[in-house]
Amino acid sequence: MTGPTVGAASDILIDRDGPLTRAAVLSGGRLTDLYIDHAERPSLLGHVFLGRVERIATGLDGAFVDLGTGKSGLLSALDARGPKGRPKAKGERIGNLLRTGQTVLVQVKADATGAKGPSLTMDITLPGRFLVHAPLGRDVAVSKRLGSGPERAELARRIQDIAPGAGWIVRAGAATAPDGLLVAESDALHLAWRSIRDAAERGGGPALLLPGPDAPRRALIEHGAAVPSRIIVDDVALARDLAGWCADRAPDLEERVEPFDARLLAAPSDGRQRLFDLRDLDAEIETLLGTRVPLSGGGSLVIERTEAMTVVDVNAGERGNPLDVNLEAAAEVARQLRLRNAGGIVVVDFVNMRNRGDAERLLNALSRAVEDDPAQTQVYGLSKLGLVEMTRARRGTALADLLGAVRTAAAED
Repeated sequence: MTGPTVGAASDILIDRDGPLTRAAVLSGGRLTDLYIDHAERPSLLGHVFLGRVERIATGLDGAFVDLGTGKSGLLSALDARGPKGRPKAKGERIGNLLRTGQTVLVQVKADATGAKGPSLTMDITLPGRFLVHAPLGRDVAVSKRLGSGPERAELARRIQDIAPGAGWIVRAGAATAPDGLLVAESDALHLAWRSIRDAAERGGGPALLLPGPDAPRRALIEHGAAVPSRIIVDDVALARDLAGWCADRAPDLEERVEPFDARLLAAPSDGRQRLFDLRDLDAEIETLLGTRVPLSGGGSLVIERTEAMTVVDVNAGERGNPLDVNLEAAAEVARQLRLRNAGGIVVVDFVNMRNRGDAERLLNALSRAVEDDPAQTQVYGLSKLGLVEMTRARRGTALADLLGAVRTAAAED
């Protein structure tokens, strides 16, 4: 008996490899997204804590908050709220909003880096595939990706009728989602918020009230309305847990979750074949730690990380047309930034083009290539030196840092 070919259409492959839990999204057999958790270096991104204000840092216009994790987080006045969750007034300083010793409900919006602790916000958001619950908000905000036509207002009214409570951000995929899925997701998100709120009202702390989504759940949430052909999980317990989560929040995905059975894909003499071996994903992930990325047309990218930014150099190779090289490079730059989880400032040195119209075409292609990135990515245009300037929001730990920690631990054993 033979099993189906992995990666034939759009699959999500999930496995556990030592301290790592990994979720890989393959579209047309090609790796497009990668989510990794490191058990010995856990990310706090999205975690909701009942913290306690340690001290007010007037010079920073912020407050250091004890989360009970051993490293305090910084809550800027820009991300703070007043008593009973009232919005901050324009120009209001942190000392008017919080006091030392006060308990405060916060969410981690950026992980700790170096000596800096995590960045915090009091604007809690709970993400789903179609909706994001912002329970301290009052409005229904519709994704800008849905344009500016009357369908935006119609979708907002639809969500107001379906979703309990207030404060919803409507993702683009909600426009085509059936009411049943929207009801299931909004009910689950609102129930999660009620649990957080009730725990906070009981006081105590500092304490973790709700962890952020783990790697498999992030893959499903950020995949949004795009329904994968299969969700193959190389761990029976993890498959069972994920199917249960889908039953509550994404019933259309529950039957697509299947435990990986290596016996269907490998002869007994081959030994235990791992799920990621089937697409040679470990080798592909290894290339993401390198600097050079070949392009199919003969050119290449050279990607260098520095403390200040990520720098990408596009080499033309043998191909003669700069625009063709740059258009291929633009799509690959967007893919590499996602897979490497690069964040902050990005500068790309494309192959020089003399035609101004070609430059506009390239910038438009790059903007389209990054518009589906779950991390907010902005293309600012060409500098006077002819470099394309971009920013990509930081989301968790960069891939090189995560896998570098695994290598260091293995070398010490």
